[in-house]
Amino acid sequence: MKIKAVFRFKPFSKKQRKVLNWWCRSSPVRDYNGIIADGAIRSGKSVAMSLSFVIWAMSEFEACNFAMCGKTIGSFRRNVLFWLKLMLRSRGYSVSEQRTENLVVVRRGNIENYFYVFGGKDERSQDLIQGITLAGVFFDEVALMPESFVNQATGRCSVDGSKFWFNCNPGSPSHWFKTGWIDKRQDKRLLYLHFTMDDNLSLSEAVKERYRGMYTGVFFKRYILGEWKSADGVIYRQFADDPERFILDEVPADIIIGTMGLDFGGNGSAHAGGLVGITRGYRSIVILDEYYRKEVIDPGTLTDDVCGFVQRSQAQVRAASIWCDSAETTLIKGIRTEVFARHIPVEVRNARKGEIIDRIRLCDMLMSQGRFFIMRRCRHTIAALSEAVWDGKSPTRDRRLDDGSTNIDSLDALEYALEPHANRLIEFGGIHERK
Repeated sequence: MKIKAVFRFKPFSKKQRKVLNWWCRSSPVRDYNGIIADGAIRSGKSVAMSLSFVIWAMSEFEACNFAMCGKTIGSFRRNVLFWLKLMLRSRGYSVSEQRTENLVVVRRGNIENYFYVFGGKDERSQDLIQGITLAGVFFDEVALMPESFVNQATGRCSVDGSKFWFNCNPGSPSHWFKTGWIDKRQDKRLLYLHFTMDDNLSLSEAVKERYRGMYTGVFFKRYILGEWKSADGVIYRQFADDPERFILDEVPADIIIGTMGLDFGGNGSAHAGGLVGITRGYRSIVILDEYYRKEVIDPGTLTDDVCGFVQRSQAQVRAASIWCDSAETTLIKGIRTEVFARHIPVEVRNARKGEIIDRIRLCDMLMSQGRFFIMRRCRHTIAALSEAVWDGKSPTRDRRLDDGSTNIDSLDALEYALEPHANRLIEFGGIHERK
């Protein structure tokens, strides 16, 4: 028998109720053009904003198009839409989804409206939303989207009474959304609400304390305090201040998964590889071994080096895949051919190469939770973790300094190895992308 999921509402906080009611006829800000909700993770922003957006749309319009946007369609479905559908159905709305069209149809009584889901991943995303006429648009995690996409989406809202809904965690104070929308909210007639974890009444003090222990440095200021802060100075401060806290001399006995990453050098950078062991249940990670060669070498020598590193790694822990810098397709093809010829049991794959800030945040979280370790013999990676700094010349974006003064190659290799396992590592730590 199939068990039907039911959403059980928790009490809404005062700030969440403002989100739910700001557009109502009795509200003094009813005529505003939109709302911005920013602040800490797990503060109840997305729940209140998404629910209010749809209820507003169903109360004010009929047979109109609306847009609901996330960084990707997949992340929006996972983090927002799943819970939104449960909430709407619990309040008597009929919700049907046409996944091939990325369309959600919401009905109540004789009223029906159409909610299209879009992903605002990169500059090309703006092309996807061209041509549609909208009565409103909701952006979840707007600070992760390109400005061009947001401008295109808001520009499609040409129906009388249309409004904008923005939701995000903070980034740099020079971020385009902070300077162009939050700082100009009065001129644009936008309601602004700042959230903390205390605005989510479903969180216990124990849970809030756990989240406070998950981040340090700029991530703590942004995701816990909800502040728009610049990323500057040493990236992994807790590692740099006390590396011995993370360094091991003996390999843990409960490592059950191996994963490898490989970054190719060029223009003075090094070829670097990393072998990472993951303990039972994704409890912690251990950097077991490394490969590092900075001098210029021919492709054949590099291939021999990589094959030797893989064979050495396989003797320590079984690694199903080595994730390689996807920019070097010719080198990857050569390594893949040679690995096959030598009967080495590993799949040579292209690294996912997600946003660097996400890769850094994962490592920082693991360190903060006491789940990040490295063998003492990995001296290049230890130095790289200790010396990594933010690029002070890029105030509008969170960039790691990459001018040859520090070893970011070993960090790239480490991150390529971890990326395929990021979701499970995050889940063990109790972080869910739902806000």
